[in-house]
Amino acid sequence: MNNVHNTHISLQLRQLHLAMLEIVAVMNRPQGDERLIREAGITLDRALFPLLVGVERFGPVGVVELADRAGRDYTTVSRQIAKLESAGLVERRAGQFDRRVREAVITPSGKAMTDSVDAARERLSRAIFDSWEPQDLNELVRLMSRFAGQLTDSLATDPAE
Repeated sequence: MNNVHNTHISLQLRQLHLAMLEIVAVMNRPQGDERLIREAGITLDRALFPLLVGVERFGPVGVVELADRAGRDYTTVSRQIAKLESAGLVERRAGQFDRRVREAVITPSGKAMTDSVDAARERLSRAIFDSWEPQDLNELVRLMSRFAGQLTDSLATDPAE
């Protein structure tokens, strides 16, 4: 019986992994960012878009952490943050805990832009979730949040490091 249970879990984990890969692939497609930018009615280079959102969501945030979260090279992210700074969307300041570290924080103009993006994301997402029962969406959010938290915790406590 245990072998049947293990096989079932293995199949579920494979299906979960495939679903996550599909979600990540869709979210990483440039067309998605372009569509959000267009729907939000903003003017922003597509390459800068995820960094602006990252600064708003995780800021104040150091460039190294932001580069890690975005899966990009530190020097590239540093140059792109400089572009966002010159556009008045983010500013850099000394770190709260380490004055040697420069952290990026969202400006009021940047926040207005990410608010427009959030509104556009909600409009586009409603088209997907309109046919869902409210309790199904609540359950998805609850389980994805739980999974994300445990996944993050497991990487933070990796015994191999």
